[in-house]
Amino acid sequence: MSEKPIVKDLKAILGADSVLTAPEDKVAYSYDAAVVEPVIPIAVVQPKSEKKLGKVITYCYRYGVPLTVRGAGTNLSGGTVPHENGIVVLTGRLDKIIELNVEDMYAVVQPGVITARFARTVEEQGLFYPPDPGSQAVSTLGGNVAENAGGLRGLKYGVTRDYVMGLEFFSAEGDLIKTGSRTVKCVSGYDLAGLLVGSEGTLGVISRIILKLIPYPTARMSMMALFADLLSASQSVAEIIAARVIPATLEFMDRFTIDAVERFSRAGLPTDVEAVLLIEVDGHPAQVEDEAKKVESICRKCGALNVRTAKNDEERDKIWEARRSALSALAKLRPTVVLEDATVPRSKIPQMVQAIEEISREFNVQIGTFGHAGDGNLHPTILTDKRDHDEWKRVESAVEAIFDAALKLGGTLSGEHGIGVAKAPFLYKEVGRASIKYARRIKGALDSRSILNPGKVLWLNDCHRE
Repeated sequence: MSEKPIVKDLKAILGADSVLTAPEDKVAYSYDAAVVEPVIPIAVVQPKSEKKLGKVITYCYRYGVPLTVRGAGTNLSGGTVPHENGIVVLTGRLDKIIELNVEDMYAVVQPGVITARFARTVEEQGLFYPPDPGSQAVSTLGGNVAENAGGLRGLKYGVTRDYVMGLEFFSAEGDLIKTGSRTVKCVSGYDLAGLLVGSEGTLGVISRIILKLIPYPTARMSMMALFADLLSASQSVAEIIAARVIPATLEFMDRFTIDAVERFSRAGLPTDVEAVLLIEVDGHPAQVEDEAKKVESICRKCGALNVRTAKNDEERDKIWEARRSALSALAKLRPTVVLEDATVPRSKIPQMVQAIEEISREFNVQIGTFGHAGDGNLHPTILTDKRDHDEWKRVESAVEAIFDAALKLGGTLSGEHGIGVAKAPFLYKEVGRASIKYARRIKGALDSRSILNPGKVLWLNDCHRE
């Protein structure tokens, strides 16, 4: 079978070793971590340089070829599922830390740098890059920027957007755009970096990122609070925040999740309680000691059965490693896992936890709940088998009910997973039709041929629902 002209052209631009067309390769990049239908691309390309990346984009614009940029594919909303007539652009070979400036506390990186590797490199210099998505061991910084990734430390330290000082990216036409700077302050022109962060690859293709770094905290303390019921645990979250204590992390797991995680990780989690809060405070030693006492007091006042403190870094790391394994642990239980991230104001956590319990009973679906309770970002995780059509219909209804519950409480459809294709049909419920039309005008102006990750975020028929 002869090659398609597009494949020949891409090999001429990049070299044959940078263009993948074998069926198994195309299948491997036809899906991501979301439960959506895979789409087989025409080809998968791996540019070896920023210059080559720009040439690919210029070519795609000239011939109207849709392109979907992909980091590690850990996306949870279908954002990296390609177009059937398009290509997948992998950033894995653009993985250099170009500059690490200790004096001015910033770094310049390419999009393919692995998040955890970057964090370790920064820590070796006594600095700190706080964003820590659950997929950080494999996720890339470019993907983090495209999705505005959060993580366990988002409560105190914010999300990826809070650390992006500047970007270099290619426009849909293949022009190199520079925005932001290495300085703490910069108001030169429009905040194009702010526009690109969280845009899910629909407005430009990132080639370099300038990231802010901060001093590493001098002390930290990790605690585990055990509860006999979900309400007491969720009420503790609200009380801690109301007391003006902002922990570095404040995580929640229900009993179902605790059991799954303990079987998976053997971290020593208690399996005879209904919920646990995993809490870490950091900063100056005196501040850490003071805040830890306040947190323990609040948890006990709200009904905690016990509050344990990690004795050393090894015990601390074991606990947090167990928390990060929650999704993997739950995924072992059923063939299909639907992980959501509906987020509510922190004071509404008790109501949201109760709503999820009611939805589980109403639709007769199995839901394990964990997440970043301190910033209102829960992860109700539905365990199912998509091949069971009756059950899958109930799951779809439960997902929509979770979205509706979060919005009713003043929340959002997505705290950190993005919209992609999975949540796009529901976006109008949160932002309204006028907002979607406005966003479409921006998309149309910046990507007139609609080649940049088409079909994502802005659902074509988003106004058909009532």
